[in-house]
Amino acid sequence: MALWSPDTPCSCDCFVSVPPASAIPAVIFAKNSDRPRDEVQEVVFVPAGTHTPGSRLQCTYIEVEQVSKTHAVILSRPSWLWGAEMGANEHGVCIGNEAVWTKEPVGEGEALLGMDLLRCGSCPSSSRGHTRNLRAQY
Repeated sequence: MALWSPDTPCSCDCFVSVPPASAIPAVIFAKNSDRPRDEVQEVVFVPAGTHTPGSRLQCTYIEVEQVSKTHAVILSRPSWLWGAEMGANEHGVCIGNEAVWTKEPVGEGEALLGMDLLRCGSCPSSSRGHTRNLRAQY
């Protein structure tokens, strides 16, 4: 068993509160992160955009097909990767990254990171349906 130290990340949680449970008439979304304490976290704004059909999008390790329209989004992300820990777009779609543990063997080659899926899902989605379909595809 690994020993705990003050540098050991120990929590990665999301919560959401929606009216009428919220004290204000708004959705409240929050997330803390288990990233290393010295890792730079950037808060970035990505404007809405229209993209050429058939164009590709470079993620952290691989390229995926770009959607034709993306919505404006605010992301919190480690500076070294393309994806994000959490994001919220102009339509109120909020997504938080959570670690998922598996017993499945690691596949061969490069792949999308969970944080890449988060960014791919938060930019084009005006509802949770698109994000769910994206997760199933990758």
